[in-house]
Amino acid sequence: MTLPTSNFTHHCLIAMPDMEDSRFSESVTYIVKHDQEGAVGLVVNKPLELTLDQLLSEVGLPLLTPLTDPETPVLFGGPVSSEAGFVLHRDKGLWNSSLVVEGGLCVTSSRDILDAISQGKGPKDFLVVLGYAGWAAGQLEKEMAENSWLTCPADENLLFEMPYEQRWQAAASKIGVNLNLLTGQVGHA
Repeated sequence: MTLPTSNFTHHCLIAMPDMEDSRFSESVTYIVKHDQEGAVGLVVNKPLELTLDQLLSEVGLPLLTPLTDPETPVLFGGPVSSEAGFVLHRDKGLWNSSLVVEGGLCVTSSRDILDAISQGKGPKDFLVVLGYAGWAAGQLEKEMAENSWLTCPADENLLFEMPYEQRWQAAASKIGVNLNLLTGQVGHA
């Protein structure tokens, strides 16, 4: 069976309430890239027990300018390459390794952006994540057809300003869905 394909780049996946994979339970995943080869996303609402200050110290970058929030967490970005760091941010900047996503957002994987953040010269709005979520060709479309995810257009307020624990419900509310009223059953007419 061939499934209809939509491009979910610059959209958020909202895990359905009955998501069985605990790594994605109640998650919001920002899709960085989606094409015929598969999809890549970053979970944006699952803080790790690691602060940005601690991470910078671990990679040998002393914090030269205090962060706005000294307890800024590093987020679980997904189960793939869980030691790899990525920064989702608004400003393009001149970083060594950035992918410009639709809507003016970028994902940078080079150390230079962390160095700039530690010096107070990084982007104003950013999330630091470890790992990413990845789907093979057709896998995300199959999961969508199986009712694993809802989707909504990306919202920068949701990504950068809203408290992490509110993002799952807020993303669903953007599309008029109350997650408490959903069933995991799929029906086809």
